Amino acid sequence: MENNKNKKRISQAMLFIIFFGIVSLFSDMTHEGASSIRGAYFTILGASAGAIGFVSGLGELIGYSMRYVFGRIADKRKNYWFMTIFGYVIDVLAVPALALVGENGWIAAAILLIIQRMGKAIKKPAKDTIMSFAASQEGVGKSFGIQEMLDQIGAFLGPVLLYLVMLFKTTGTTFEIYSTCFAVLAIPGAITIIMLLVTRRKFPNPENFEPEAKEFVPFEMKKSFKYYIVGISLFAFGFIDYSLVIMHISRNFTSIAGGLAETSSIINSGTIPLLYAGAMLVDAVAALIFGYMYDKKGVKVLVLSTIISAPFSAFVFMGKSVPMVLVGVVLWGIGMGAQESILKAAVTTMVPKSSRATGYGIFECSFGIFWFLGSWILGVLYDVSVPVMVVVSVVAQLLAIPFYLSSSKLR
Repeated sequence: MENNKNKKRISQAMLFIIFFGIVSLFSDMTHEGASSIRGAYFTILGASAGAIGFVSGLGELIGYSMRYVFGRIADKRKNYWFMTIFGYVIDVLAVPALALVGENGWIAAAILLIIQRMGKAIKKPAKDTIMSFAASQEGVGKSFGIQEMLDQIGAFLGPVLLYLVMLFKTTGTTFEIYSTCFAVLAIPGAITIIMLLVTRRKFPNPENFEPEAKEFVPFEMKKSFKYYIVGISLFAFGFIDYSLVIMHISRNFTSIAGGLAETSSIINSGTIPLLYAGAMLVDAVAALIFGYMYDKKGVKVLVLSTIISAPFSAFVFMGKSVPMVLVGVVLWGIGMGAQESILKAAVTTMVPKSSRATGYGIFECSFGIFWFLGSWILGVLYDVSVPVMVVVSVVAQLLAIPFYLSSSKLR
């Protein structure tokens, strides 16, 4: 009887994954809540589609490219917890600060967005690395899937929180209402830091979850890893940033006006955050399902998720009805779920423990550079020709598949 109880008892590694997932939950309430209205907010502040695409892409470029630098630093100094906590603090403070920009302050808002992305750059390689130590004991796909599921529950709750703020704040201009929304996001931001410190105190040495290798294995850019990087870069280039998605929806399916004037459509200025919340809920479910499948089927799951999500831009940007747009948002959420779970899980299986933060840094750096290029170029194409933009988006994502398969074959 006692043995059965021990078998059912949750392991310390899994407990760590859950604690870290709760940290991610509140963190995503903060910055994904902001993401749900940021595109519309930038429009109110006077930014064009090209500017929104450029700023979003530049934020991702800086946020991702610097991850290689901070990944190298984390591997060299082994100060994973310090870099994780420091990055989180910058990340969650920059979001509510958006409430302080002026009515025409899209440039100030853009600077804060870049600062927030720098915080993510500092924390991400170290965070993913200490997560990988526990994940190696519990199944990398399942572990990153659970973490992403909790992460995206927060990404669902954040926009819902903002929807409630908009529902009860009935006075003031649209700008004032949106500013209030960003100020409210300071609450989950503060909880993020508290939970992170609690997790640090309970698990001061997460590197102990994964046994040390019998001999030191230096980091090497193997051919399989290079092919994988090319694949994820093509995916990143074609995967349109949500800021552009929500800007298109707000322009074509609702009117952004003083007092949040409603329309007869289920998509209106008051429900914009809920649309993003729905995408994040899809992301959470997809991450968990694909994560479990990855541990059993490997790269085939990555191919499947890419095929399913690639056409999202056709539904969002070419769709003439609300149901088509909603289908596109669901497919976008599936793509995000795969991106945040199995793409990272694959790195754990390719890079040795001693240099994993460097591996994650290279992965995130390349992803960010091509995310920037894609966001910028696709944002410009939106102003020139929406059909061309859609074709480029879909083709780029599908071109990633041969590289995923080649990487898997070489491994």
